[in-house]
Amino acid sequence: MLLPLNAAPFVLISVLASLAYGLVLQFRPISLFRTFTKALAIGAVAVWAFMAGAPALLTTALAFSCLGDAILTRDGDLSLPLGLASFLVAQLVYCVFFLEIGGLAIFAVEPVRLIPGVLALAGGGLLTLYLWRDLGPLKAPVCVYVIALSAMVGASFSLRAAHAMASLGSVLFLASDAVLAIRLFKLTHRPSPLADHAVWWLYFAAQGLIASAFLV
Repeated sequence: MLLPLNAAPFVLISVLASLAYGLVLQFRPISLFRTFTKALAIGAVAVWAFMAGAPALLTTALAFSCLGDAILTRDGDLSLPLGLASFLVAQLVYCVFFLEIGGLAIFAVEPVRLIPGVLALAGGGLLTLYLWRDLGPLKAPVCVYVIALSAMVGASFSLRAAHAMASLGSVLFLASDAVLAIRLFKLTHRPSPLADHAVWWLYFAAQGLIASAFLV
């Protein structure tokens, strides 16, 4: 059961950090301030979830997302694989959380709910094939991540109407990651502010919708 808590400070901090990063800092050189600001956008939501007494799985998924955000703002050969690993954990935790709330039985009763997950997996597979030559040593991790992300999307459609925002959020998460993959592996050496904006705002909206479905 959620505890009485004024959400306004957490939402305000999250939105301001998101605006600062999305409009300015993501186009600036790597710095600790840039890392902190990006992580704060979702970190504030994770703290809100924790202090409100939200389910531990939701808080954990948000925390690993925050960690992934921080890692991906840093430089070095390990940044991308470690960031990918952090978000892989977040996707798996979200998947378990959604199924805990919705339940697998709903898919037997309403098999049409399986369609989004199947489409997500098919789309992820096609995108992986498109990027295959550019993935290098990350071929296997990316394939695992695509499966986990697709499972998360599918699991979100086990939720009832009261949590429909989380299902929409999962789809936006998928869209953000698809653009990010193209940005990382196909558009690496050219400026693409439109893609950068799409990645960030789709991602922030996704996390906001998922969290709001259970915190508001």
